[in-house]
Amino acid sequence: MILQLIFVLAAIVAGARLGGIGLGVTGGAATAVLVFLFGLEPTSPPIDVMLMIAAVIAAASAMQAAGGLDYLVRVAERLLRRHPEHVTILSPLVTYAFTFVAGTGHVAYSVLPVIAEVARETRIRPERPLGIAVIASQQAITASPISAATVALLGLLAGAGVSLFDIMKIAVPATLGGVLAGAFFSRRVGKELMDDPEYQRRVREGMIKENDRSYNREASPLRARLSVAIFVATTLLIVLFGSFGSLRPHFGGEPLGMPAIIEMLMLASAAVIMLLCRIDGISPTRGSVFIAGMQAVIAIFGIAWLGDTFINGNMTELTGSVKELVTGMPWLFCVALFVMSILLYSQAATVRAVMPLGVALGLSPWLLIALYPAVNGYFFIPNYPTVVAAINFDSTGTTRIGRYVLNHSFMMPGMVSTVVAVGIGLLLIGLWS
Repeated sequence: MILQLIFVLAAIVAGARLGGIGLGVTGGAATAVLVFLFGLEPTSPPIDVMLMIAAVIAAASAMQAAGGLDYLVRVAERLLRRHPEHVTILSPLVTYAFTFVAGTGHVAYSVLPVIAEVARETRIRPERPLGIAVIASQQAITASPISAATVALLGLLAGAGVSLFDIMKIAVPATLGGVLAGAFFSRRVGKELMDDPEYQRRVREGMIKENDRSYNREASPLRARLSVAIFVATTLLIVLFGSFGSLRPHFGGEPLGMPAIIEMLMLASAAVIMLLCRIDGISPTRGSVFIAGMQAVIAIFGIAWLGDTFINGNMTELTGSVKELVTGMPWLFCVALFVMSILLYSQAATVRAVMPLGVALGLSPWLLIALYPAVNGYFFIPNYPTVVAAINFDSTGTTRIGRYVLNHSFMMPGMVSTVVAVGIGLLLIGLWS
């Protein structure tokens, strides 16, 4: 098992260095090694997770092509400029809302330049709002009803009588509380902008420039608003179907599964947006949302398949080695979730790979929901796309990777948000379970 684990970790490291679809292809290669060299039986690829992400990305990309994402950014900009002194508190709420609605943290790319510019113009250290804004976009994944991670968790726990509403009534307040705690602690991070040596150096050398706007002012306001309305209405409809199984079509006495509901409704949403907003079938594929989303599909394909195959093939050994420890202190399972999320760079892949172990160990479904925010650990190593983007958007140089790599701008808000979210979750299960 140790040798197999070495191949798994080597694939993760190599894929992380390649970036883009790197995790997917190296994950697939390592799966082949486990099957052909070590004789492990391959599990089924995470087809439903991949198809759900593809459907959500299709709808979000259509909305972006219609100008809807740009419209949301303009709304966010007006909000931030109206209360610039509260940018460190408001910014993470904006990115949290974006991710909650879209189901993917990649939508944060559009608002990060706005956050950086507003902070710099008001002489607030951009590292403060940018760091927690990125973390908020990750935490919201574990609250969004249409994220691949939430749907994957629902699929694992549905047999225990857990509904989508059960997950949301714990995950939403827990992650929001974690984000607000991270924002509060971020308000005093580092020196004030005007006293920062790196900022002063860039000013002296003439390196500080105005950030370019990330949105297109030529988009039709009517079509943009219409696309947002359609997308949000679809999201609310998914929440409704997920919360009340009786509303779903029934076949053989069983309600239609949420993966199929999400896939159908999101594809339908994309179709309606494209037809009513007069968007051709090529335009959505040219946007940043589609490109980033399809990279995520390939990455999850390979890396989740690899994790499933490794854990399924070594379930007996893994269960035996940690069962006694986790049984005595169940909360320690969150450490396993956090560490694996650092390695897998995906909440959905972590849920798919590690949560089945918690189910096999007999942990309470409510406890697993409370520990769910621990899968947001991929900020730990600062090479995730939104992390890198935030660093690049900050022209002042205050958002950065430290000399020792791990002492970067996202470590403190990420750790505070995750720990507080898990803590609130554990308190809430006492009330709801």
